[in-house]
Amino acid sequence: MSGCRGSGKAPRSMMRRWLLTKLFAGVSIALGTSRSRATARTWDDASINPESAGPDFAIQGEYDGEIIGKGQIGAQVVAEGDGKFMVQFLSGGLPGEGWDGMNKVAASARTVNRKTTLQGDGGTGEIVDGKLAGATREGQQFALTRLTRQSPTLGAKPSRGAVVLFDGSSAGEWKGGKLVNGSLLNNGIISRRSFQDFSLHLEFRLPFMPKARGQARANSGVYVQDRWEVQILDSFGRGTEDNECGAIYAQFKPLLQMSYPPLSWQTYDIELQAARFDGDKKLADGLITVKHNGVIIHDHVNLSKGPTPGGHEEAALPGPIRLQDHGNPVYFRNIWIEKK
Repeated sequence: MSGCRGSGKAPRSMMRRWLLTKLFAGVSIALGTSRSRATARTWDDASINPESAGPDFAIQGEYDGEIIGKGQIGAQVVAEGDGKFMVQFLSGGLPGEGWDGMNKVAASARTVNRKTTLQGDGGTGEIVDGKLAGATREGQQFALTRLTRQSPTLGAKPSRGAVVLFDGSSAGEWKGGKLVNGSLLNNGIISRRSFQDFSLHLEFRLPFMPKARGQARANSGVYVQDRWEVQILDSFGRGTEDNECGAIYAQFKPLLQMSYPPLSWQTYDIELQAARFDGDKKLADGLITVKHNGVIIHDHVNLSKGPTPGGHEEAALPGPIRLQDHGNPVYFRNIWIEKK
């Protein structure tokens, strides 16, 4: 995955924002209230494979293209149930591949009689056969194509000497571990081994839960040393709050929201330098770096605030890896850890 294609200079950023505003002015909607409710959901609302996900799954996803003759643009189409969608247009391209991290415009779309339309005061559009296209009232056209991205670290092989915690053949490295769907790993488990300084690689897949909201939407987490939680959540198309996917839960926001659509395989690559102690006296805070789908979202963050909620107290002793169960079928694969 490449870095930002844009220069990030003020004139280009201002031009992109002007283009987005002209293109979609009046189409935007207020999303905060409707998307923040954490409603309890059951597994009946969750799809764990595309075949059972329904027609909305084929519409939701990432789209990439351009404002014709004006420049690159990305879009994230988020399913919200019953044929309704939130559409987020991103200036410069998709997160990690051109978006400047600031300029975006939200709109809405809906499927009626098998036709998905985007409509508002500023313009109209349609999503048909993986294409998102339309025009403004002034006639400016936009055309985007649905794509499926893969993390550059997906399928990463264990380094020499690494401890393989899960390779799809056995869940024996985990207390409470079970094989799911033949070769995947469940959540609500804790590693039998403990670790001090390390690099951790794991891959996770979130269920498709379009009617769920907030923290009820595919919630789980990775507790490093069973002390600090790196949040797992369906935050596709959402922000960088400290309870969204990639956050050091309730403490540090991710630098960028790199979530892929649900049912995609995603990656975390986590490096931890544990806190240093002299007996019971703490000498130095721990440091953590996290890559989400190959992009750095925490860069040597000082873990100065103590454990996250639900984590064990800091100590000189190493700690295990915990994969949190929050009532949703979040599954894992290809987990290995290299001791430092």
